[in-house]
Amino acid sequence: MKTRKYSRQRESIKRCLMQRTDHPTADMIYSEIQKEYPNISLGTVYRNLNLLVELGEASKLVCGDGYDRFDPDTKPHYHFVCRKCGAVSDLKMTLLKDLEHLASVYTNGTIEGHFMLFYGTCEHCKSTANTMPQKKARKIQESIKEFAGESN
Repeated sequence: MKTRKYSRQRESIKRCLMQRTDHPTADMIYSEIQKEYPNISLGTVYRNLNLLVELGEASKLVCGDGYDRFDPDTKPHYHFVCRKCGAVSDLKMTLLKDLEHLASVYTNGTIEGHFMLFYGTCEHCKSTANTMPQKKARKIQESIKEFAGESN
């Protein structure tokens, strides 16, 4: 493999990714890196994130939302994706190794691993959804009182 020269920008991008657990997009990393390197381009950030993936120092996740997300944890693990806010988080569960064996029955090829995403509503969105009707009702009641000239 070709040796790459040292790049302060690349190191900064890597450091930024390694400090995060939210599986950021290139745009999210770009917003953070711009504080240190105001003239850096989104293309530079994207190329360097993809290079980290090529070098095995990060993983790329495609979650179906149109954005590539990057994960500094390259060990096999599962992810949870919130359908409401798009947050991606790690699931702390045991890998289903038997799944690969079961799947091998259905192919003449060789299974080398698997990637799995679970979708649903995250804890934050669930709690927000549970309180939204109450907040909305309170706001409506306050607006009615205000309109009627009543004070609290």
